[in-house]
Amino acid sequence: STVGVLQGKQLCLALRAQNQVLKKGVVDEQANSASLKEQLKMKDQSLRKLQQEMDSLTFRNQQLAKRVELLQDELALSEARGKKNKKSVESSSQLSQEQKSVFNEDLQKKIEENERLHILFFEADEQHKRLEAELRSRLEVLETDAAQHQAVVDSLTKKYTETIEKLQNEKAKLEIKSQTLEREAKDCRLRTEECQQQLKNLQAALGSRLEESLCIINEKVPFNDTRSTRYNALNVPLHNRRNQLKLRDLAGQALAFVQELVTALLNFHTYTEQKVQIFPVDSATDTISPLNQKFSQYLHENASYVRPLEEGMLHLFQSITEDTVTVLETTVKLKAFSEHLASYLGFLRKILPYQLKSLEEECESSLCTAALRARNMELHRDMKRLTAVFEKLHTYVSLLALPSKCTKPEGLLRTNYNFVFTNIAASLHGFHDILKDISKHYSQKATLEQEVPTATQKLITTNDCILSSVAALTNGAGKMASFFSNNLDHFTASLSYGPKAGAEFISPLSAECMLQYKKKAAAYMKAVKKPCADSVPYEEALANRRVLLSSTESREGLAQQVQQSLEKIAKLEQEKEHWMLEAQLAKIKLEKENQKLRNSLSGHLTETIQEHSTLPNIAEQKKETTEKSLREPITSTSLIGMLTVTTDNEKAPDVESREDLIKTHYMARIAELTSHLQLADSKSVHFHAECRALAKRLSLAEKSKESLTEELKLASQNITRLQDELMTTKRSYEDQLSMMSDHLCSMNETLTKQREEIDTLKMASKVRNSELVHVSSSEEKLLAKHTCGKEQTVHVTASH
Repeated sequence: STVGVLQGKQLCLALRAQNQVLKKGVVDEQANSASLKEQLKMKDQSLRKLQQEMDSLTFRNQQLAKRVELLQDELALSEARGKKNKKSVESSSQLSQEQKSVFNEDLQKKIEENERLHILFFEADEQHKRLEAELRSRLEVLETDAAQHQAVVDSLTKKYTETIEKLQNEKAKLEIKSQTLEREAKDCRLRTEECQQQLKNLQAALGSRLEESLCIINEKVPFNDTRSTRYNALNVPLHNRRNQLKLRDLAGQALAFVQELVTALLNFHTYTEQKVQIFPVDSATDTISPLNQKFSQYLHENASYVRPLEEGMLHLFQSITEDTVTVLETTVKLKAFSEHLASYLGFLRKILPYQLKSLEEECESSLCTAALRARNMELHRDMKRLTAVFEKLHTYVSLLALPSKCTKPEGLLRTNYNFVFTNIAASLHGFHDILKDISKHYSQKATLEQEVPTATQKLITTNDCILSSVAALTNGAGKMASFFSNNLDHFTASLSYGPKAGAEFISPLSAECMLQYKKKAAAYMKAVKKPCADSVPYEEALANRRVLLSSTESREGLAQQVQQSLEKIAKLEQEKEHWMLEAQLAKIKLEKENQKLRNSLSGHLTETIQEHSTLPNIAEQKKETTEKSLREPITSTSLIGMLTVTTDNEKAPDVESREDLIKTHYMARIAELTSHLQLADSKSVHFHAECRALAKRLSLAEKSKESLTEELKLASQNITRLQDELMTTKRSYEDQLSMMSDHLCSMNETLTKQREEIDTLKMASKVRNSELVHVSSSEEKLLAKHTCGKEQTVHVTASH
């Protein structure tokens, strides 16, 4: 903060100094412009004087020209008169001729001088006008520059005042910040003192605990097994569940990729077998060569070599669980996978010479063209490279399987893990590149084989199947290579996992013992662990307490709940009274119906006996039917349900008691259900109010969060904008100051040049004025001489 204040002060001082320099420059320019205006006025005055003198000279020249004309007329008259009296005036004519010659010479000289003076005056006038125009243009430019400079100075002063105000405000803010920082520094000092005191107390407490623990270790622990790597390998390391889950996920991905590769390899070998039996000789129409027969026989056995790869990878995936410790010493299933890979490598080595010979035999057939032969030779090289890549992969996988099956610690050093994994990644990338070349060459070969005249549809479909299988192989190999290279760091880091303070697992036996100890420790911890009593979590209790203390809506919700519950109670009491009245009415109706039923039954019996008294057989039958009807149950319906009763009078009280029991039972059930319904309604209302309050709080929190985020964004934008403006203003001020200083220098130079030019013009004007004065004086002398000579001639003529 103090550095910022000092920088602000320095900037203010620099701005003030630059402002003073600019003010001085502007004042000097104003003084220079005023002096130039005065000089321009003086020039105008001198020009006016020169114009007046020029007018006077022109007037005098006109007078002289008139006098010359008069003299010439007089000479003509004198010559005419002289012809009459030549003899008498010979002496006078001689004198007049001499005077004529003298006057002519003088006039010629005066005319030449007058022309020369006119030329000089015209040149001086033009030069003066040109200089005047230049000076006026310069004066206009200087005036515009001065106005611009004045505007710039005004803007700069405004900006400087604003910056000074801003800096003063910032200074005040920084002073406040410095005070707050001083307070915080004091608080921090106090806290540091407290922390130092606590540290001393902790050091003392830890020292006492260390002494106690050392005494316990020395007394109770017989030996320290971490000092020996052999015994430390038996210790159970810390369980990294995240690492195990990550390894299981990676193993699952690798299993999926291996399954894709296995299906693609099966398809490739199967379709290759079909291709051998079709091209160049079709086995359906002709017998193929014994080489191709043997080759197809071997290719037919590919599933027994390719399927175990998937099974081995599946067993390896199943061996990696969440509870195990997965390192190279414990991955025993990797040995089986390497053995399956070795068997598949043996299968590739077995079919490689037959495949190469088959391609050579295909090249020797009459159907094979030069282009097809070239493609076959390229595939010849690709198959060798493919087998070599599988050999590399088998070598590195077998090296990874060494720690889990080798009892010696020198099987594979832990420092070589990274090298082995990087080579596996490079081999997978090479495998992908070779498969891309094989796919390209097979596609070119398939197009060439379609152009063969003996090509059948079966051959075309087989080639398409081979191309699809090779494409699947390249895709699977590319996925496997990218997957392995992306997770290379995790593989190397996770497989170097071991016991604490130990370098490595010595052997697979120690790793197996460690896993057994881990199981025993887990079982012991499970047995020792007691279930904790159910309680509300601390965070939930705090949240509930905050809700109860801070939310004002809970009171409103509770008041609404109470009001709603009172309204429901009143409604339920009304309904209860209504249903009680309904039950009494139904009971009265039931008794009336029972009475009517009994009366109708008794009247019906008497009528049937009177009508059929004459027919004894029929009467007997009717008696039997009536007895049956009396004995049969009669269904009576009510609001509660349906009840079966008989007309026997002895069983009537039992029926009524049963109906009363059913009624009481259902009434109790109804009361219980109404109580449960009331409880459920109250709970639902309570939960609804709580949900509504929580929703409102959530909406308010979201709004406050959005407003705060917007304010934060605006503040950050303002900070960046102010920083940019500060940088731009600094740069603009520096550029303007440099430009103004350069401009002032150039203006000073131009002013000095103008002063020199003005001085030279002054000197030239003085010289010209002196010359004009000299010329005017000489002209006046000549005129005086001419007038004197004219007066003499007039006097002579008069005397004559």
